[in-house]
Amino acid sequence: MTRTTRPALGLITFFAVAFALGIYFTFAAVQGDYGLFMRAEIDAEARDLAAQLAAVQADVTEMENLTKRLSDDFLDLDLLDEQARSILGMLRADEIVIR
Repeated sequence: MTRTTRPALGLITFFAVAFALGIYFTFAAVQGDYGLFMRAEIDAEARDLAAQLAAVQADVTEMENLTKRLSDDFLDLDLLDEQARSILGMLRADEIVIR
């Protein structure tokens, strides 16, 4: 009975390839384009964008309010006075300017 080392070499090769593939897929699951780290990055970016969206929506709401207050249907005289003074740089006769 002769004993050959081929089956042992084949078995070692099989486990080495299986181990290498396992390491590769584990690395891809953590570091890849769809991995855990990318997911964490995307979640953080989504939170930042949601905060920016809330800020922009607040600005839009404020601008809509100012636009409505200066419209023909609803004229806020105090706002109109404030805007005219800031744009034209005018003062009333009873005001004192401190620089």
